[in-house]
Amino acid sequence: MSLSVIVRVMKPEDLDAVVAIDEKITGTLREEYYRYRFKVATLNDTQINASLVAEADGRVVGFLMGTLFSGEFGIPESSAVVDTLGVDPEFQDRGVGGALFDQFRTNMKAAGVERIYTLVDWKDFGLLKFFGNMGFVPSQRLSLELPVLY
Repeated sequence: MSLSVIVRVMKPEDLDAVVAIDEKITGTLREEYYRYRFKVATLNDTQINASLVAEADGRVVGFLMGTLFSGEFGIPESSAVVDTLGVDPEFQDRGVGGALFDQFRTNMKAAGVERIYTLVDWKDFGLLKFFGNMGFVPSQRLSLELPVLY
């Protein structure tokens, strides 16, 4: 069942709600991570705040954190990355994630972005299905990693 949501730019006062939603989803309190991400998203006047929240019933019920890039990582075109997406479990499967992503895509199009990227654990079938429904396809770019042994 779809829900009426308002999607808006994330503000510093949304921190506690975002941390609470993430903890419900992951079972881990990651307040310091989000404190840093909020600082980066709202600190620089020359950077577009690409992060959004969804409100329903007068409270934050979902969030999407993204970053706009212009030529980073050797990619010549403007691009954006969705790096964190969370919807309160009570509000999942009700259109909140789709509303967040639709607004993100609209904002990025207005900013001249040509492609949006994200990384998903290949075993997270729910998230893979969501991004597939949003129009994502496997990228021609290869993600590389190097384990650092201590």
